[in-house]
Amino acid sequence: MSAFDFAPAIALLPFVSFLVALFGGQYLPKKGAFAGIAATAGSLLLSAWVAVTVAGGETYNEALYTFTAGLDTFELHLGILIDPLTALMLLIVSFIALLVHVFSLGYMNDEGETGLPRYYAGLGLFTASMLGFVFADNILMAFMFFELVGLCSYLLIGFHFREEGPPSAAKKAFLVTRFGDYFFLIGVVGIFVTFAGATQTPGLFAGEGSFPVVAEHAIVDGATEGLNTFGFEPQTWFTILGLLVLGGVMGKSAQFPLHTWLPDAMEGPTPVSALIHAATMVAAGVYLVARMYGFYALTPTTMAVIALVGGFTALFAATMGVVKQELKQVLAYSTISQYGYMMLALGSGGYIAAVFHLTTHAVFKALLFLGAGAVIIAMHHEENMWEMGGLKDKMPVTYWSFLAGSLALAGIVPFAGFWSKDEVLYEALIHGLGTDGGLGAAFLVAYAMGLLAVFFTGFYTFRMVYLTFHGEPRTETARKPHGVRWNVKGPLAVLGVLATTIGFINMAPVAKLTDTHIDFLHTWVLGDEGSGWEGLMTGLHHYETILHDVAHIAPPAEGAWPLGGEVPVLLASAAVSLGLAIAGVLAARSLYKVPEPVEHTNKLGSIKTLLMHNYYQDEYQVWLATGFTYPISRAADKFDQGVIDGVVNGISSVSLFSGARVRKIQTGVVSNYAFFITVALVVLLVVFAISGGWF
Repeated sequence: MSAFDFAPAIALLPFVSFLVALFGGQYLPKKGAFAGIAATAGSLLLSAWVAVTVAGGETYNEALYTFTAGLDTFELHLGILIDPLTALMLLIVSFIALLVHVFSLGYMNDEGETGLPRYYAGLGLFTASMLGFVFADNILMAFMFFELVGLCSYLLIGFHFREEGPPSAAKKAFLVTRFGDYFFLIGVVGIFVTFAGATQTPGLFAGEGSFPVVAEHAIVDGATEGLNTFGFEPQTWFTILGLLVLGGVMGKSAQFPLHTWLPDAMEGPTPVSALIHAATMVAAGVYLVARMYGFYALTPTTMAVIALVGGFTALFAATMGVVKQELKQVLAYSTISQYGYMMLALGSGGYIAAVFHLTTHAVFKALLFLGAGAVIIAMHHEENMWEMGGLKDKMPVTYWSFLAGSLALAGIVPFAGFWSKDEVLYEALIHGLGTDGGLGAAFLVAYAMGLLAVFFTGFYTFRMVYLTFHGEPRTETARKPHGVRWNVKGPLAVLGVLATTIGFINMAPVAKLTDTHIDFLHTWVLGDEGSGWEGLMTGLHHYETILHDVAHIAPPAEGAWPLGGEVPVLLASAAVSLGLAIAGVLAARSLYKVPEPVEHTNKLGSIKTLLMHNYYQDEYQVWLATGFTYPISRAADKFDQGVIDGVVNGISSVSLFSGARVRKIQTGVVSNYAFFITVALVVLLVVFAISGGWF
């Protein structure tokens, strides 16, 4: 009996909790919460068992149910792929989902919310959908669960549907992400059309016959038999396909310009926000790029686009977080920015760095959102930071855990975010220095934007901390906050410890400096030699080979390092990043750690207005819809109705007119028919006579 035999249950258990809460939640204690807690706990235990099995060198890549199969056609199926990346993400999703369910007891049940069976049903389906997406072995199955994740986010963001804001926010999230998913769907169809002639399993992510491996053979070995690239060079066509799939990634992971839905999604319950930002919907896009990394690494142009979009998004979102007044709004923009860092790492060749930051971010962002939820409970659902203050002594567990998450987000050593964010920036820097031409320059530009975002991150993070917890209480509610119970404090304490310590799983800088084996995540994702890992062709060694030989992305060669070598560059990169983070923290401290803080951002004048309106991105997108797309649609509609339908209707009108005239001779009177036959015969005889020369 293997752990892999029970892998489907990892997603099925939360699905069962969805059914239980939906159909029987109203009859259960806590309205279905216990079913969700039991299901996610079971998923976590099974995920841990799977992870232990993978740590022993085993992997799994099998079909479970086949839709179509044949000798001369490709195969469509549901299957499971489990490798170190999958095992790690299963742990993250199930662990965060479990804590969110527990926290919801305090946030939803204890606060007397209505509609709880619907809420817990949504959480269960949300968790099941993400877990199914994580272990999907092919891109069609991944797309199906990708869409289920989007549906669940729509349902949960709009949970308070009787209020004005949540339904609007839910529709916005659904529409913006659907726009990106439209490109993703085209990319999925394109992948099947492209590779169906070369392999019977064109949608697979891993192993011989998978589309990344077939694409690699086409570029490296020239093996293009059976490929349909529509007249393009293989690498060019693969770039187009990669960018199409990237559209869905940018929508789900809230990357510029499809980021506008995420701040509005704060209308949903705070535990939902924690799950969306830390481990499900927003993480799905980044995970998909990591899952398809062998395909993306073949196309340097796509890598440059990913890195530049990520770097720009990291900086762009961080600047907006500086002026926000609501606690969850600040965290929303920090999420957009942090996922930008992950995209920056993936695009610049830092695969391990991206997976590392995905892991640490899941912990400290879940902590910060749940900490914000505790504050919101205490403040009787007031979210404006200017209405708070002085909560430090009244909520010590919340404060110290929130502080740990804030230090991790800001990137202060030795908290988790320092190690992962520093590795992201370091990978972007060295690959920018070592890669020739415009691609290397693109990486350096993206690195510069990511580096500048570090300062803003430190500033807005501790502006949030000081306004919320320090100084004097600024309202009566802040003077007498509502207490929170164990079901709120427990998850915060667990996450607070992890935000402090989880960065130690991959201290690559220390490993390089001391030549000790402490970069455990690197070893985990690398895989053991001789294991099933090599057959999947999704190992780090394989990716590094593709990056070097095909995309020509590499660190500086021996003897070409600036500052005299790799270690000085490493230390300089860490020092600059940490220095900027500390500078941001100190700037926030000097301005806001006072008894009676004032809004210093008012001094920014029109710049603050620009930032408060999110660079007018919403207005711009509304204009695109109403001022550009709608007139074009109306013109197309008029052309369709006036020209296309006009031609069709004209032909039908002629047919109707002539038919109406001809049918008059169909009287049903036999004598009339005899007369017409006689006349016709006479006419024929006359024609034959004239043409035959009878006269």
